Amino acid sequence: MDPTDLTIVAAAAAMRRGEMSALSYAEALLAQAEKAANLNAFIHFDPLQVRDAARAADERKATRPGSLGPLHGVALALKDNLDTAAMPTTGGTPGLRGSRPNRNAPVVQRLLDAGAIAFAKANLHELAYGITNNNAGFGAARNPYDPSRIPGGSSGGVAAAVGARIVPGGIGSDTGGSVRVPAALCGVVGFRPTTGRWPQAGIVPISHTRDTAGPMARSVADCALLDGVVTGSVAAPAVPGLKGLRLGVPRAHFWAPLDGETARLMEEVLARLKDAGAVLIEADIPDVGRLDGEAGFPIALYETVVDLNAYLEEHGSSMRYRELVAQCASPDVKGLLQSLHGEGAIPEAAYRHALDVLRPQLQAAYRDHFRRHDVAAVVFPTTPLPAAPIGDDETVLMNGERVPTFFTFIRNASPGSVAGIPGISLPAALTAAGLPLGLELDAGENADARLLAIAAAVERVLPKISAPKF
Repeated sequence: MDPTDLTIVAAAAAMRRGEMSALSYAEALLAQAEKAANLNAFIHFDPLQVRDAARAADERKATRPGSLGPLHGVALALKDNLDTAAMPTTGGTPGLRGSRPNRNAPVVQRLLDAGAIAFAKANLHELAYGITNNNAGFGAARNPYDPSRIPGGSSGGVAAAVGARIVPGGIGSDTGGSVRVPAALCGVVGFRPTTGRWPQAGIVPISHTRDTAGPMARSVADCALLDGVVTGSVAAPAVPGLKGLRLGVPRAHFWAPLDGETARLMEEVLARLKDAGAVLIEADIPDVGRLDGEAGFPIALYETVVDLNAYLEEHGSSMRYRELVAQCASPDVKGLLQSLHGEGAIPEAAYRHALDVLRPQLQAAYRDHFRRHDVAAVVFPTTPLPAAPIGDDETVLMNGERVPTFFTFIRNASPGSVAGIPGISLPAALTAAGLPLGLELDAGENADARLLAIAAAVERVLPKISAPKF
């Protein structure tokens, strides 16, 4: 048994049964972290801290075996915008390099209370404001399947660590695809809960309307376990198979344009679903791209200034938004965020229109689609193309043309984020170059447990993605 190959569920079970200790498990993961150090997956990483936490877990099992939580001894990577009292929380930006929160974010605390070990604070696109994880302040995180390529962002460090088998799972945050996009590009599962399902306190923010933390792991069962620990929810009944399950295929916006190889492989995935008995309903979601574009960015850009100032004040920092942004190291992030307190600031009237008129229209479009076509979920490629080369920050090559990197990679994941509905990306294929592709399933608001059950059934018919080679 190679401990690094174990899922969260399997590792927790093995430690509870006494088949391995938390310390021996931690040592195997630490050795893997050393092998994959070139991925630059972590901003804060202290092996001594990991070993101390593992020894404490073993001591608890020896002295109080009846008190073990469902995540006993399981090591998790935490995106470095989640507050941790025992480690710095930098948000991936130099201005917060010395930030030491005095308490854990509620999400983190619930995981630790369930027995998890905080393995490291993971790299991210600076202030979570980007999709490449090319962080000029802390270095680029790298894709475990090809270190010359991006892991996706903004939660790229978590995805790289999970894909590289350094840890079995971790927690990222998702405002416009920042859990699902890197999960897709690194060959792992990434789940965005319904907005508000997971507590958002204690997380360096972008937008209180759009932000949510979410899990990444190597199986749907692992994501369901983490979701249950954080929310206290009960899992939905398992879906025995796909026979008769109605899945929507909204071609407009989500299925075109795609990279040529991505399009071919995703059609093969649809064929697998159909062969397994799924009923594929080809029907579009009206105006989904327009409403996403017109609502999403005014909301996020307006709330960023307000929410970052509130976070800084709550944490007793003397800095405010302007000073924090002035210290940004990544040119893309600094340029955008500086514009938000100048002529490029979002007018309150535009924000209110996006929040009160356009976003409800987008939510209604989703609700109507699920009801009218009686579909349990919609399916589409998580990203229109595989991982881009590091350095393709502004444009990326797709089908022989240069297209905008940021907007292309978030195109499919963003609408569900703005609507606040749950979505999950599953590893679905490998390109000829060995790069992973993800299949996303989105469901209706608060249908999280049902979506996880459906995703587990879909997972069973998808091809298994091999681990990266080092």
